Amino acid sequence: MKPAAIKPEISFKAFEKIDIRVGTIEGVEEIKGADELVRLIVNFGDHQRTILAGIKKEREDPMEIQGKQALFVVNMAPRKMMGEISEGMLFDIGYADGVLPVLAVPETPVPDGTRAG
Repeated sequence: MKPAAIKPEISFKAFEKIDIRVGTIEGVEEIKGADELVRLIVNFGDHQRTILAGIKKEREDPMEIQGKQALFVVNMAPRKMMGEISEGMLFDIGYADGVLPVLAVPETPVPDGTRAG
């Protein structure tokens, strides 16, 4: 794989606006009629969120990520997809480069809701 070009430079102030947090994926559910999306129920310590992720075709069994911690962008505007609202975005590695995506995970377990960056 040849790494993609680096995106345009942003200021530290712009980076600080992105809120990336650790959450535990407590549930992975099918979405009726969806070819790519699954519904993730994610625990962020003080609350849960529903986050839709297009991982259905990337994994033989999307249920395998249930119980794992991963990184999520939590301050994006809610987005309606397949008639459902997604309250964030799974922060994975590889998709944009055509590599089979993997979860971005903490090295060791940390409390849900812990911020990255």
